Amino acid sequence: MAAAQNIVILTGAGVSGESGISTFRDAGGLWETHHFEDLASPEGFHRDPALVHRFYNLRRAQLHSVAPNAAHLALAEWESAWAGRGNFLLVTQNVDDLHERAGSKSLLHMHGELRKLRCAACGTVTPHLADASVDMRCTACGQTGYMRPDIVWFGEMPFHMEEIFTALDKADIFIAIGTSGVVYPAADFVQQARANGRACHTYEINPKPTGSSAFGTVIAEAATTGVPRLMREILG
Repeated sequence: MAAAQNIVILTGAGVSGESGISTFRDAGGLWETHHFEDLASPEGFHRDPALVHRFYNLRRAQLHSVAPNAAHLALAEWESAWAGRGNFLLVTQNVDDLHERAGSKSLLHMHGELRKLRCAACGTVTPHLADASVDMRCTACGQTGYMRPDIVWFGEMPFHMEEIFTALDKADIFIAIGTSGVVYPAADFVQQARANGRACHTYEINPKPTGSSAFGTVIAEAATTGVPRLMREILG
């Protein structure tokens, strides 16, 4: 593994779940009582922006009661230790801020971030930590009623795709952690890495492996134990 230079790591809901973050699919949650189109689509926001803000306010508020776990901390440590060896990119499907709080710097949120709002009128993105409402005014264009969560909804293109694919084309190591492997385009990242002509080493860390034959090594355990172990192995 000493010759390996460039690492791309993808994290999914399983990593955040180990910190206690709920997906709100639990009994009585908004996902159970509403169709996903009502809560996570441009059309749903147009129909009932107050409902959409309520859903994301609940998710945003949850961030106050959770903390980065051992997997988040190991990934930040790994990034720091990899300096000078090659490129290191962490791509997350998660919209929480636990990777940042753990210390990760080379990080892309492909599905957006809970603690940001985007103006649907002018596109301006602003940090936002508190509850949001339909009465908010965009500080850039002055329009009221257009501030939406800076989240990629169903039917929208994930963020940073060009940068992600460029990194996958140069990856010597690709690792998927805590992701279901059913949400595209992220589910296809391992194939992209395998096809880049660099004999890319591919790893999956997941207590319930996806069963994909695209992964050369499967670590069937929680991220909090699997990530530190693989980090030590690769760092040598």
